[in-house]
Amino acid sequence: MVPVATTAGPDFDIIVAGGGMIGTSLAVALGPLGLSVAVIEPVPPNEAEQPSFDERSTALSRSSQRMFEAMGLWPDIVAGATSIQSIHVSEKGRFGFSHIDAAEQGVEALGYVVINRVLGEVLKDALSQLKNVRLYCPAKITAVSQSDDTVTVRLEAGQEYGREFDSLACRLLVAADGARSTVREMLGIGASSRDYGQQAITGNLLPEIRPENRAFERFTDTGPIALLPIADNRAAFIWMLPTDRARSVMELSDPSFTEALQQAFGFRLGSFSKVGRRAAYPLALTRANSLTARRGVLVGNAAHGLHPVAAQGFNLGLRDVAALCDCLLDAMNNAAAPGSDPGSPQVLESYAGWRHPDHSKVVQFTDGLVRLFGDQRWPLKFMRNAGMLGFDLIPGVRSLFARHTMGLAGRLPRLSRGVPLR
Repeated sequence: MVPVATTAGPDFDIIVAGGGMIGTSLAVALGPLGLSVAVIEPVPPNEAEQPSFDERSTALSRSSQRMFEAMGLWPDIVAGATSIQSIHVSEKGRFGFSHIDAAEQGVEALGYVVINRVLGEVLKDALSQLKNVRLYCPAKITAVSQSDDTVTVRLEAGQEYGREFDSLACRLLVAADGARSTVREMLGIGASSRDYGQQAITGNLLPEIRPENRAFERFTDTGPIALLPIADNRAAFIWMLPTDRARSVMELSDPSFTEALQQAFGFRLGSFSKVGRRAAYPLALTRANSLTARRGVLVGNAAHGLHPVAAQGFNLGLRDVAALCDCLLDAMNNAAAPGSDPGSPQVLESYAGWRHPDHSKVVQFTDGLVRLFGDQRWPLKFMRNAGMLGFDLIPGVRSLFARHTMGLAGRLPRLSRGVPLR
């Protein structure tokens, strides 16, 4: 994306630190509210170091689909997406399995799989059309200063903006710069992190049997494998392995890698071939000690970095975005109240109180799955097997689980319900 030059003064209602998928989604979602917004991103979108817009795949939940519908972006996104009609969950070496079906849940799809690059292009195009949003890229926040009325960020920006900006001021600073957020630290918010001792290997391949809109979660002794349907009858994979094992697997040739993945997953989709480019990244559980600071707020991975076992991280981040927009809109609708200031304590308290239950629920769910299926003691194996059988047999359990994975449980913001902001 070509940076947007500006001659306006360094005054914005909101500055979003981070121009990846969550930060850009927030800036686009804020568009209808008429607030002045700056997005600051240090890595150009077309560079290899920009992970938000690469060839990896993202599974969008039902609530995320509704959000993009409400934002008017869904027709462009779904044109490059693949629907998930069913999810099959199993454990290698055990006879129990579970499944969730879209028709049974009364929805046209349980979710959609989209290539990050495709989603990124839609978001960047929407951002470029907003006159109340300025993009600074490449630009980097190097310091943050908070006062009762404003937040000032020191900015390193290039000459392509027409002049150097030493600082920009705003009423609310949003940290959307990932699990290793530097802006979170500058706001004075600490975070805990627990290394899972695993890496996720991602890529795509061609299965002999067409996925036909089926997603698979396969738990093995060394870690889970997720296969997701994508375009051209291919499947995106996320293979989670212990760090040392992942490093050795990444060094394999394509045929040897394909054979290793085949042996781990099995032949439910026939033989694998034509594996694409692979990438690997470390896995950790990161949780911020607080969601807010004085005139500062966290969204996305800056607030919570999750294990990808249940594909909940990005969708949880989008619900952060939707809830923050709700809090800001409610404040604007009550302009006579102190909370009409986007960085006021009332707005921040409302956001934090709303998001804490959802964060806790999803963290416990994903971390619990990792712990449960990572324990290889035989009593746990037996209980897992019985549990998956009971999941399919006990009335109501599957529907409740599906609502949570689709992001439809609990209190939902307007955008997550498909209601446009006005």
